[in-house]
Amino acid sequence: QVQVVESGGGLVQPGGSLRLSCAASGFTVSLYAMSWYRQAPGKERELVATSGGGSTTYGTFVKGRFTIPKNNAKNMVYLQMNSLNPEDTAVYYCNALRRRNGVVNDYWGQGTQVTVSS
Repeated sequence: QVQVVESGGGLVQPGGSLRLSCAASGFTVSLYAMSWYRQAPGKERELVATSGGGSTTYGTFVKGRFTIPKNNAKNMVYLQMNSLNPEDTAVYYCNALRRRNGVVNDYWGQGTQVTVSS
């Protein structure tokens, strides 16, 4: 059974750091493009970071503050967020995507809330 489970969200002060975790089961993260998205109230979901195929891409708003490390042995992906500001407040979602031989596998977690506030 495929599962994508995020954890690590919470309340953090401006300028602080937070590490989100994404635990995958039922598939192998090293074979997928693993991404983090976020959605703030009243806004569309936006890409935060993607890692796959030997490359990493970040949203323009990241500006060097976030990284998306993987641990293939644990089948997990993380989002390390530094220098957080209130505009980073959102629900953060983990996504796994693979397109192979015309078949698309697209898995989402339930999301984890990140609130940046003093």
